[in-house]
Amino acid sequence: MNDFGFASLERKNVLFLLVIGVFLLYTFRLYQMQIVRHSEYDGRSTSNSVKPIQEMPLRGVFYDRNLQLLVENTPAYTVRLMPSEYDTTNNIYLEKALGMEKGTLRQILYRNKSFSKFVPIKLKRGVDFASIGWLSENLEHLPGVDYIIELQRGYPAGITGSHIFGYSREISPEMLKRDDFYEPGDVTGFAGVERKYEKMLRGFKGYDFVIVDSRRREIEQFKDKLKSIPSIKGKDLVLTIDSRVQKVAEASLEGKSGAVVAIEPSTGEVLGMASSPDYDLNQFSYITSRDYLNQLSTDPLTPMFNRATMSMYPPGSTFKILAAIAALDMGVIDEHSTISCGGGFSFGKFFKCHGAHGAVNVERAIEVSCNTFFYKLIFEIGLNNLHDYAKRFGFGRKTGIDLLEEAGGLIPTEEYYEKQYKSKNWPRGILVSLGIGQGEISVTPLQLAHFVSLVANNGKSFIPHLVKGYLDENKHFVPFTFPAEDVKVKQEVFDIVKRGMFNVVQGGGGTARGIKIPEIPIAGKTGTAQNPHGNDHALFICFAPFENPKIAVAVMVENVGFGATHAAPIAKKVIEAYLKREVSLDEIMGNSITIPITDVSDSVFVGEEIAD
Repeated sequence: MNDFGFASLERKNVLFLLVIGVFLLYTFRLYQMQIVRHSEYDGRSTSNSVKPIQEMPLRGVFYDRNLQLLVENTPAYTVRLMPSEYDTTNNIYLEKALGMEKGTLRQILYRNKSFSKFVPIKLKRGVDFASIGWLSENLEHLPGVDYIIELQRGYPAGITGSHIFGYSREISPEMLKRDDFYEPGDVTGFAGVERKYEKMLRGFKGYDFVIVDSRRREIEQFKDKLKSIPSIKGKDLVLTIDSRVQKVAEASLEGKSGAVVAIEPSTGEVLGMASSPDYDLNQFSYITSRDYLNQLSTDPLTPMFNRATMSMYPPGSTFKILAAIAALDMGVIDEHSTISCGGGFSFGKFFKCHGAHGAVNVERAIEVSCNTFFYKLIFEIGLNNLHDYAKRFGFGRKTGIDLLEEAGGLIPTEEYYEKQYKSKNWPRGILVSLGIGQGEISVTPLQLAHFVSLVANNGKSFIPHLVKGYLDENKHFVPFTFPAEDVKVKQEVFDIVKRGMFNVVQGGGGTARGIKIPEIPIAGKTGTAQNPHGNDHALFICFAPFENPKIAVAVMVENVGFGATHAAPIAKKVIEAYLKREVSLDEIMGNSITIPITDVSDSVFVGEEIAD
């Protein structure tokens, strides 16, 4: 054998050994992957090839206290776009079909560019049938575009309820970073009960599983080992609201700026809460138009502002009830104590009353709203003592209602004025106005309703709340519990004050005698709060029936004048709606109320200025 043949044989042997070595190496690796590390690689393979598909749960609905449906889920069309398949040259056609402004699709695609191109983007919810018809005919020319049927909020009870219910909308990028429950396109509560009870309403997502390729594109259903996880519907909430009360409260405020709050005294349950002007929740059931949002944000009447819980006003003469309670409980006066009213009170200057009432006790002072009585009484009570009693009854702090939008108001103390005037020698004449609920005192309509409900129930109740509980999967009611309140004021104090409030409506000289209902004794107190920026605000607080109170109401109407003329009639209608179930709402709203033409008992001049 020559050298050439030997070299050839040697190369064959080397090649043979190399092939054997590679084979053994692959065999070893296969053994290692399939036998030794089988579980590790099997799991990794599964995670790479199986994609979970979310199944969105149904959002919980709202019922009123009588289980009438208030907020429901209704089917609606949603148009989607798959970025990996979509041709942006079709933007102009799609925007026109969906009624979008030019450039909207480009902005949507830009906001979602950090997410997978194989995850569909929801372009618009609540698309009308005409637009869906056009899309159906043109889908072959719009690759990557389709539509699905989703659920959006509906309001079948004929109640606006915007400041109670709140609204839900697509989650913002900022919120996505804070809660890993959500993904782009998900809906979350943004205001009201929708926001406060979001975690109960949203339910739990379900998952189905599909096989995808390396680019995360769906190939087929995955049926081995993993089973679908069904979604769990959100909790259905039972609200404290009474539909009749809410409808009347909203209708009574139509065309006005103000608020109505009605509470069940024994439980703290809010029977009705209206803020006017309000806004249309149907506009938030899908992607809200920019024009509508601009309209709301630029409206000088601020319709999205909840006046019931956020607006702070001087309480006017309604605050005299608190002063009377403080003085009686402290022992400064008793039911027989009298103060002489000769038409006003002198303290540096003359503070006028609306009449010369003579010697009046506390019951008579409440009935005729005698300012002189309370001008003098505040000096006997003391500012810090008044502050302490106010805090007991829920003023100067948030009530704790189950809404996230609430203001605390202000009840000044001596320390407050020392800081304001940078001296302990601040002018004591300030107390005169505070005695009749003017000056720096500020309260919300909710606080006034809470206050009068505590008075009605002799100082005991629960913090105000809008949700009673929820219905479980078997439709059984599960109640919530709320903290109890007790202001710890002597019973005889409430007896005296409530007799005075009874005479405000039922007495011959009462400031609200025009709203008397023969079959339902009402106890109340009028107020007319000074407004330096325009006409006075009208206020009225009350409860009924007198002997066994079932409802307490606070009404505030901005810039209209006397409380007896403009606020008390609204409270009367709210009471009738709740307690006269056999009477139709049309009849209640049509009832005319005659207000005595001489009723000026809540207007008084302090020097030259109105300061009820």
